[in-house]
Amino acid sequence: MSSSESGPVEDLPAVAPQLRALRRRASLTLEVAARAAGLSPAHLSRLETGQRQPSLPMLLALARIYGTTVSELLGETVGDRDAVVRAADMEPTGAGGWTYWQAGAAGRAMQALRVRVPYGSQGDVVRVHPGEEWLYVLKGRLRLRLGDTTHLLGPGDSAHFDSLTPHRLAAADPDGAELLFLHTLLQSPAATLCIGPATGHPTMGDTP
Repeated sequence: MSSSESGPVEDLPAVAPQLRALRRRASLTLEVAARAAGLSPAHLSRLETGQRQPSLPMLLALARIYGTTVSELLGETVGDRDAVVRAADMEPTGAGGWTYWQAGAAGRAMQALRVRVPYGSQGDVVRVHPGEEWLYVLKGRLRLRLGDTTHLLGPGDSAHFDSLTPHRLAAADPDGAELLFLHTLLQSPAATLCIGPATGHPTMGDTP
């Protein structure tokens, strides 16, 4: 994993206690949760003790595993399940150079986000995890790596894929890319006991 993924993140709320509490609520051991997220147990332990701050891709992976949202992982107060989310209510949150806006309600089987993908080395991270993802490019160009194939997506292009396919997102231009992003949440924590990162594929690992 690149150093930009694991270094300190400015203006990100202290998430360590929340990460630990949600893992325990899901009745997952540190080893099982880390394996499902593509992290080493040591790296997840450092996240839970506040020695490191997670990037947005890490938060997305952990949200899927714990069956929750990025907002809950960050300890943000979430209102009732309104069917409509007003633009004025969408507050940007930054994590590891990525920026996201909540575009859906909490407590659903999937999470909707508007995401700004930065240009740079974060595209070197390959992720493998259970679930499905759908994205729609709003601005800029996005490089989407699915397995051994790389796709260049422009505004108006979309993709829908199984998240067990090793995948990677990266902005193709220095100005970055902006997209709508939808992913499923794991509603049963027990699913992580039998479904995890595909053996032999690179995942988000620990850095020395």
